[in-house]
Amino acid sequence: MRSLSKFLLASSWAATLSAEQLLRVRNSMVVRELRTGNFAYHRGDMANDWMGVIDGLVKCTTVSDTGKSVTFVALPTNSWFGEGSLLKQEQFKYDVIALRQTSLAFMPKATFFWLLDNSIPFNRFILNQLNKRLGYYVGAFEHAHLFGPEERVAHAIATMMDPELYPNSENCIEISNEELARLVGLSRQTTSQALQALEKVGLIAAKYRMIKVLDIVGLLNVH
Repeated sequence: MRSLSKFLLASSWAATLSAEQLLRVRNSMVVRELRTGNFAYHRGDMANDWMGVIDGLVKCTTVSDTGKSVTFVALPTNSWFGEGSLLKQEQFKYDVIALRQTSLAFMPKATFFWLLDNSIPFNRFILNQLNKRLGYYVGAFEHAHLFGPEERVAHAIATMMDPELYPNSENCIEISNEELARLVGLSRQTTSQALQALEKVGLIAAKYRMIKVLDIVGLLNVH
């Protein structure tokens, strides 16, 4: 597992801070190690932290009273999330659950708002995050209602390769077919078939718990 310091150095917003600002941020944060299935936050908990995935994979999900589960997003290594609930100072409307062994960084609410008050680049980063997430959810809604399994899977994979939301230098996503199926709201079998179809046309290379993106432009244009 990477250290918190190395994780921060890899975060674009942290690179814009002064040495004093970065030290203050670093000293305020804590790291939690989560096993598969562990909760970082429960739905209904008050949002008190901004979170970053140092290593691993988490999902934001909710379960209805009838037991139906909906996963809103999967967040791989280098992701930051939770800013929406923090800005609104409200309870989380979803559970945050580790999909595998995960190291998660927690920035306290006080530090988050201090950065907003003292760093213009940090404000721009947060605005961009919110805009990107809005685009993702609009796209996901469109694909869920207008397109088939291959398009939905391609959209989900392409989104997880967004260099601003999920910095990733290796063009690889560590995710299982089952995890991806929950994310896109399809069965595991249908998701596997969609992955095979995308692999057949040279857009991805699917391995065990790993998807390597070969043609991001192609994925974005699957329809």
